[in-house]
Amino acid sequence: MKKNILAVVFFALLLPFCIKAQPGFITVKGKDVIGPDGKPFIMRGTNLGNWLIPEGYMFKFDKTNSPRLINEAITELIGPGEAKKFWEKYLHNYITEGDIHYLKSIGVNSIRIPFNYRLFTSEDYLGANDPNRGFELIDPVISWCKKEGIYVILDMHAAPGGQTGDNIDDGYGYPFLFKSEASQKQCAEIWARIAGHYKNEPIIIGYDLLNEPIATYFDAGDFNPSLEPVYKLITAAIRTVDKNHIVILGGAQWDSNFKPFGPPFDAKLIYQFHKYWTDPTKAVIQDYIDFRDKYNVPIYCGETGENKDEWVKQFKDVLEQNNIGWHYWPYKKMENLSGFVTFDKPANYDKIIEYAAKQRSSFEDIRKVGPVDREQVKKALYDFIENSRFEHCRVNKGYVGALGFKTN
Repeated sequence: MKKNILAVVFFALLLPFCIKAQPGFITVKGKDVIGPDGKPFIMRGTNLGNWLIPEGYMFKFDKTNSPRLINEAITELIGPGEAKKFWEKYLHNYITEGDIHYLKSIGVNSIRIPFNYRLFTSEDYLGANDPNRGFELIDPVISWCKKEGIYVILDMHAAPGGQTGDNIDDGYGYPFLFKSEASQKQCAEIWARIAGHYKNEPIIIGYDLLNEPIATYFDAGDFNPSLEPVYKLITAAIRTVDKNHIVILGGAQWDSNFKPFGPPFDAKLIYQFHKYWTDPTKAVIQDYIDFRDKYNVPIYCGETGENKDEWVKQFKDVLEQNNIGWHYWPYKKMENLSGFVTFDKPANYDKIIEYAAKQRSSFEDIRKVGPVDREQVKKALYDFIENSRFEHCRVNKGYVGALGFKTN
């Protein structure tokens, strides 16, 4: 009998080493993000900007800078039927499996995916109004990332009502989200639906609830007190269906101000800041480090970059020296060196840039500045898509190398 007991005890001690551990979720512990292996995980990667939420400057436009305004210009140029076809092809080609495979091959361990809330509603957005379109577009990328071992953050870059009050939230120039209970309720419901869909997917790190809320153009005293209550509302909705994933909270004023935050209200939080065009020194992130130390929580730089290679490396080193993960912005951009990859501007594309810059506030204006050759313009738009496919992109080796990734 004693021998049998000893055998059982021995087997029990040996069992954990005999059974392969199931893949788990990334989580948090104190100031650290913790990987499935139980060790600290430092995010190193990029943002898939301009894909699910196009930005005018990446189309080389000036004032035509939000998805809604970009779509209006393209629709005026080639008509609603062709615009619908254009966006369908664009959304299925701008990011492909080749992009994800490349990112893994150079050493990227995670990405952030900005999206527009309208992809999960029946509202018109980029030529369609299917409330399941967000999943249909994001699910393949999740599967590619899972295959490659790249972790994912989902980022609501544009929220109902508008959380920022500028072009990036694809709204109407004011952060109406914080003044509208209906918009807040819709935002929470969309996040709960997304969380319900991905609740068992460990390749997802977590949910970035609102990108860069409350621009500096507005009275912080009027809006900032509403930020954390809205975050609590959304988080509560997520937790009804998903207790696995991390919730990521961006600061006010372009994700730069942590002062609206009190003590952590959830066990799995990361606090996010963005930094552009500052000195690449520890001094510019000291407030966030102090916040981390005060509340014993992880912090993370969700966006930075858009700068010269020397700056890119210096700031990356500062972040890592202070145990802060990062996602540089953006991954891909036309004719530009401040990103991982770039692609050529198509022939005759300047005609589109010129049109987007002209006065088009009336139908008479639109008629006057319309293109002479619409087929030529349409070809330039489709060439934009073709050029943006990974196989036609060029690696910005200086930028990629500055981030410590492989350049061969």
